[in-house]
This record gives sequence, structure tokens and C-alpha cells, in this order.
Amino acid sequence: MSKSEMTKLDRMIEEALEGEDKRVFAETGELGYFALGLSQFGGKLGWVTWVIMILQGAMFLAAVWCGIRFFGAAEMLPALKWGLSGAVLALMAIQLKLSLAPQMQADRVIREVKRLELLVATKGK
Repeated sequence: MSKSEMTKLDRMIEEALEGEDKRVFAETGELGYFALGLSQFGGKLGWVTWVIMILQGAMFLAAVWCGIRFFGAAEMLPALKWGLSGAVLALMAIQLKLSLAPQMQADRVIREVKRLELLVATKGK
């Protein structure tokens, strides 16, 4: 289904809804990437996202610090120590941030299921 067909379908569904259903339909509208990402900071599990992002930020800053020390090292052993530490911290920071992607996808699917439920409910009237 093309984007214009989806927009037309969304308009038709919105016109068919009344009152409470219209409010629910508006709340389940498709979110952009950044809006969906920011929505992870609220709700019952919002605290988990905050903890993950604080840890990720700390690891990223530590990786940058290790990288600076790596490039400033004059001998091989300190360079190896700082380089490996920085690389491991950077990889861990990336992995922590990517751990939020499945929850974002699950939220996207749940929103679409709610939209389908509304569509089915309007067909039954």
C-alpha cells in the first residue's frame, strides 16, 4: 500500500470516528523515529530507559577519554591499555543504545494493532 493510500485510509477512519474513539485514534497515530524514541522515557518502564541512557552516556564519555589518552600515549603498553579500554567502552555504549530498538519496534506494532482495533470497531457499527 502506498503512502498516499495510507493517508487517505487514515483520513477515512478519522472521519468515521466520533467522540472517545476519535481521541483514541489521535493518540495511536504513527510517530516519527525521534518521537517514538523520546516516548520510551515515559510510562511504567521509563526509568529503565533513563538508567540505560545515563550508563550509555557515561560509557561514551569514558571511551572518548580513553581515546584521548590512547592518542597521547608515547609507548606501546599504555597505548594498548587505553586503546582496548576505549574500544570496549565504545562497543558497550553502542550495545546499550541498541538495546532500546526492540522496545521501540514493539511500541510501533502495539500502536498499529490499536488502530486496527478501532477500524474493526467502526466496521461493526
